[in-house]
Amino acid sequence: MPINYLVRADVIDIRTDTPQPTDQYLIDTNVWAFLVYTRLALGNRPPSNAKVTAYSTFVNQALTVGSTLRRCGLTLAELAHLIEKTEREIYVQANPVAPPQTKEFRHNFQAERGNVVTEIRSAWSQVKAIATPADVLVNDALTDAVITRIQTQSLDVYDLFLSEAGSAAGIAHVVTDDGDYCCIPGIQMFTSNQSVLAAAQAQGRLIVR
Repeated sequence: MPINYLVRADVIDIRTDTPQPTDQYLIDTNVWAFLVYTRLALGNRPPSNAKVTAYSTFVNQALTVGSTLRRCGLTLAELAHLIEKTEREIYVQANPVAPPQTKEFRHNFQAERGNVVTEIRSAWSQVKAIATPADVLVNDALTDAVITRIQTQSLDVYDLFLSEAGSAAGIAHVVTDDGDYCCIPGIQMFTSNQSVLAAAQAQGRLIVR
């Protein structure tokens, strides 16, 4: 079933946009995964080469011209979860007879657990090397804000936390392949997500800088 996006963000196609030295970009978890976790391509739902190339090219262009990339510490939780999930999928592909459940994989397969930890550490060290923090304090004020926003904005809680971090840091540019972000008013969503780009064009929210 097609997704009926109500586009409230200004949407920008990363394949035609040119990053500027004054830009600050908050990078979403899925884009970090494309950039720093190469084994994502071996999982059950690998991203297309075109998608990975689009985001890698845009981020490299941003770094080259001196744009600022920002990361949120909360992203580590989502990125680590994705890596563990993908590593289990890769293991199951090679050992399909008795596939372990998540907790079995975590506790009973020490060599594989070591691989998971190595991948997480490697990925996060790369994130830290190229992006500066944009963090928020997770307290009642933040969680109350997220609970309020989830009633009117169709995002998962990971994304709402990241959005709150960006808002607190004054960052309006978000680089993401997650279509949910197009529901957030007041941001510029930099993406190559075809469904979002089509919806944004139809609703007059696709812009060229």
